[in-house]
Amino acid sequence: MMKKEMVAMILAGGQGSRLKELTHNVAKPAVAFGGKYRIVDFVLSNCTNSGIDTVGILTQYKPWALNKHIGVGRSWDLDTSYGGVSLLPPYMSEAGGDWYKGTADAIYQNLAFLDDHSPEYVLILSGDHIYKMDYAKMLEYHIEHKSDATIAVIDVPLKEASRFGIMNVNDDYSIYEFEEKPSNPKSTLASMGIYIFTYDALKKYLIEDAVKSDSAHDFGKNIIPQMLKDEKTMFAYPFDGYWRDIGTIDSIWEANMDLLNPDNELKLYDDEWKIYTKSEVVPPEYIGENATVSNSLISEGTVILGKVENSVIFPGVYIAENSKVSNSVVMSGVRILSDAKVDRAIIGESTVINENNCLCGQDEIILIGDNINVKPGTYREEETN
Repeated sequence: MMKKEMVAMILAGGQGSRLKELTHNVAKPAVAFGGKYRIVDFVLSNCTNSGIDTVGILTQYKPWALNKHIGVGRSWDLDTSYGGVSLLPPYMSEAGGDWYKGTADAIYQNLAFLDDHSPEYVLILSGDHIYKMDYAKMLEYHIEHKSDATIAVIDVPLKEASRFGIMNVNDDYSIYEFEEKPSNPKSTLASMGIYIFTYDALKKYLIEDAVKSDSAHDFGKNIIPQMLKDEKTMFAYPFDGYWRDIGTIDSIWEANMDLLNPDNELKLYDDEWKIYTKSEVVPPEYIGENATVSNSLISEGTVILGKVENSVIFPGVYIAENSKVSNSVVMSGVRILSDAKVDRAIIGESTVINENNCLCGQDEIILIGDNINVKPGTYREEETN
């Protein structure tokens, strides 16, 4: 196998239980987003746009939809002969088999894959974040600082810092301390879950950690603290662009709504940093003569006869006359029939909202899962306010 300068490993096996019905049948990275994408498309596109052509995707929880979506990686130009994309589920060996026990264990179980490519550096990524980043620039920073590990960080509000792993750094951004979700954070530099390791150092620490019975086999809890304890050279890489951890119903709704802001930082229409995806063959959208659409993303295959405002509409959606959708995310194949109102809601794939329903959230975002038939009159306006 041809030696690679850097191989990317995407952790994509998360259950994402806080996304409730959206992850009943799919892994979190496979959840639909932004009218035509899945969450994993962003990290895969970042790899392609950064010139990384060898990617391992570590799957675990209900991987079928994710595997089907990624296929051989053709949509991201990752179907190359020397590298490409490889799906890496847990497997049985002579010593037995088990689920990935933690983020570090997931990489440890795939050291044979990494050894096969013999990389100088390993880029470790999460498959469930929405952002754009040039990993090539991060690698340049890692090499320039002669770092054993480089961790991407983003400045977060102090009131939110306790939700993250926090990096405490010197003036030159060298890391002297890592705090996992501290109750009284000393800084606001939150780990983005994006790491570059010099492979020799990474392999050594993964092998040592694997035999520790008291370890959680996790990068944040074990590998990074141990490297700091051993005084390895570690730097934070500051990032100031758009980044969202899609962990809750509110966060996925807010991230979709961000796309409707003409000044949004994600800039889906940027030709210089495209987000690629596997697209289905569907007809063009149809907007009826009495329909009204404003400030919305409308995907192919939709039929809109009613009113849509400030919403993200996925392919194959039907919105009948005398119905209204506002401030909502409506996923593929949904049918919203006459005299139905949807506001501040997420509607899962292939669900039918029958007549005389008002799914109108105020204090909370309303979530309806996939393949649900909401019978006429199930939701009244006074019940959902």
